[in-house]
Amino acid sequence: MKISFLKITMALAVVISLNSCKESKKENKDSAVKEMELDSTDLALLDLNLPEGFKIEVYARGVDGARSMAMGDNGTLFVGTRTENNVYAIQDTDGDFKADNIIVLDTMEVPNGIAMRNGDLYVAQVGSLWKYPNIEEQIGSELEKELIYDDFPTEFHHGWKYIAFGPDDKLYVPVGAPCNICNKTDEDERFATISRMDPDGSNREIYARGVRNSVGFTWHPDTKQMWFTDNGRDMLGDDIPPCELNTVTEAGQHFGYPFCHGGIVKDPEFGDLRPCSDFVDPALQLDAHVAPLGIKFYTGTMFPAEYKGKAFIAEHGSWNRSKKVGYRIMMVDIQDGEAISTEPFIDGWLDEVAQKATGRPVDILMLKDGSMLISDDFGDAIYRVSYSETAVASNE
Repeated sequence: MKISFLKITMALAVVISLNSCKESKKENKDSAVKEMELDSTDLALLDLNLPEGFKIEVYARGVDGARSMAMGDNGTLFVGTRTENNVYAIQDTDGDFKADNIIVLDTMEVPNGIAMRNGDLYVAQVGSLWKYPNIEEQIGSELEKELIYDDFPTEFHHGWKYIAFGPDDKLYVPVGAPCNICNKTDEDERFATISRMDPDGSNREIYARGVRNSVGFTWHPDTKQMWFTDNGRDMLGDDIPPCELNTVTEAGQHFGYPFCHGGIVKDPEFGDLRPCSDFVDPALQLDAHVAPLGIKFYTGTMFPAEYKGKAFIAEHGSWNRSKKVGYRIMMVDIQDGEAISTEPFIDGWLDEVAQKATGRPVDILMLKDGSMLISDDFGDAIYRVSYSETAVASNE
């Protein structure tokens, strides 16, 4: 059963107008981090729906454009951004799951993708990748960083990166299609692919092809196979094509773009060149235009046992549909390598009647205690989702 959380614990909170626009919150960026209360209700958390026993709280706010997340070995949360050009370091020094320090670590051009490896922070811009050695030891001092590569395509359209290290210790880096619909692989074979490489940038190879725009991938905790989200093409109407959840079973597979979408929709421009039967079908067809981004499997012990092994997907939400969709966290049941079912885990960031959004989830990260972090680049915040059987948590 779905419930609205914290109606008891926040009943006495001072209500700040929900009509405050995102732009007004950004007028004084420097003071925002210091002055905004962590439980300020302008984030409309009271309107969110979660399964019984779960609650969602603000972990950090004033994190303008918060997108990709990575956790340091010593508990520093690193956050990339897309249009804000900041890389953040967020510290919870007293372990109460509320940020004490929010630091602009560095300013770069479109530093959306971040990943941690052996204490080093990797940050991907559109055409380049940088490494910050022993990053947590560098916080508060002059930064040292190393250029790993600067020869990737520089087209901004779908050029922002999501990066992550796989179980094979390879760094996986996507290059989106530089358009809504086009076939540019003759200009650069890396367009519409996911590549992988050694941590020093060597031994690069294309791992998956026909991927329009993946901004989230992870690996199954048991099979170690990659699962990734992919954003479907636009301008074919409200309801087609579906966005996709895919899984890679062997290197070099092709997932259809630009010829076939969602395994079923022949592209009106390129579909006659190759049939849908040539390509790997999606593991799951998601709703059209929901913009699936971050994905993670739950491997912790805080949530009830039935959540173990489930995949969670952040749906950023539609931008060009006559009626908005997405703006939620979806949960997918995956068994024996197949997606069996899907259902909302958290929704309510979209007021469907007013067609107004109060948040747009981007990335998901699991903490050591088994709780979940969610980044929101519209609310400029990081949230923490936890579970407890107490009456306060379940709102009974």
